Amino acid sequence: MSPTSPENPQPDLLYSEEEEALRAAVRDLLTDRCDAAGVISRVESGTPHDLALWKTLADGMGLAGLLVPEERGGQGATHREAAVVLEELGRAVAPVPYLTSAVVATEALLACADGEDVLASLASARRIGALAVGLHTAPGAAFATARAADGVLHGELTGIADAAVADVLLVPADDGGLYAVEADAVTVTLTGQTSLDLTRPIATVVLDGAPGRRLGDAEAAVRRAQRTGAGLLASEQLGLAEWALKETVRYLKDRRQFNRPVGGFQALKHRLAQLWLEVVSLRAVARNAAAALSADQDTDVAVAVAQAYAGQVAVHAAEEALQLHAGIGMTWEHPVHLYLKRAKADSIAYGTAGAHREALAELVDLRAP
Repeated sequence: MSPTSPENPQPDLLYSEEEEALRAAVRDLLTDRCDAAGVISRVESGTPHDLALWKTLADGMGLAGLLVPEERGGQGATHREAAVVLEELGRAVAPVPYLTSAVVATEALLACADGEDVLASLASARRIGALAVGLHTAPGAAFATARAADGVLHGELTGIADAAVADVLLVPADDGGLYAVEADAVTVTLTGQTSLDLTRPIATVVLDGAPGRRLGDAEAAVRRAQRTGAGLLASEQLGLAEWALKETVRYLKDRRQFNRPVGGFQALKHRLAQLWLEVVSLRAVARNAAAALSADQDTDVAVAVAQAYAGQVAVHAAEEALQLHAGIGMTWEHPVHLYLKRAKADSIAYGTAGAHREALAELVDLRAP
């Protein structure tokens, strides 16, 4: 019986055997290939993306095409499987463009009438895509566009995540179209922007007469892509929150003060118990958002609920990890700062918690007086 079959209309939020097997495979790979020291070293180099790891994940394991139907060159999986992958990527703070290319750019292409070749190239991991809409943009919110004239694009778009490694940019234009633009064209300039999250850099894209190929309607494509990105971002936030909780518990069991484990102090037990409750609730809303996207039912409400809650929990978990690791947590060598920065950046990605609460109030007709 499927999770949302007619005999079982309510989604089963538990992980299936297939999802657990996928988790194990991804976790094993990340354990071998994405250690904290390596991520920190890449961040220091100024080129944080691990394209070798991305190639193994996307091509070797076939994860780039999870959301693409089999008849269109993909794996024909659902958002639930993509959510499991994002949990593990969040747990490792993996510097790969999975969310931006395999989820957001792919969802934008799935909403387009044209561009099957571009979609197939992303699904097969031959290319990396990036939607040229600011990472901060919430589903349904207004977004910047380029100027289009006879298939040539002009303009400046800011806050584009993972543009530095993109092969193709999906650019919304003022004529209502979504255009595919080659990122390495001489008429395209990418300039890095300062970002708190060093593992997911953002850039300004300047188009100076860049040739583009119209793929479909920009409004529908961007809305679908941003909604899916926001919904599955909650799974990434869940992964990093679970890492923060687990590592903090482990550290406090080992760290001793006054000849006893620090974790035995009642005040710290209370803080960890409260954090555990928050993480469990985050798991529920993240799984619900993934299930809603998979079934295409009540997606707007599920996504708004998830992002109204996920950001604050992920940030709280990372802050607690930083504080409770004490002096060692303040060092650059310890990876907790990567998780705090990712959590902070994620809390405003695809809309702030406040923006999602306002959207939820409209959706359920519970507006503030």
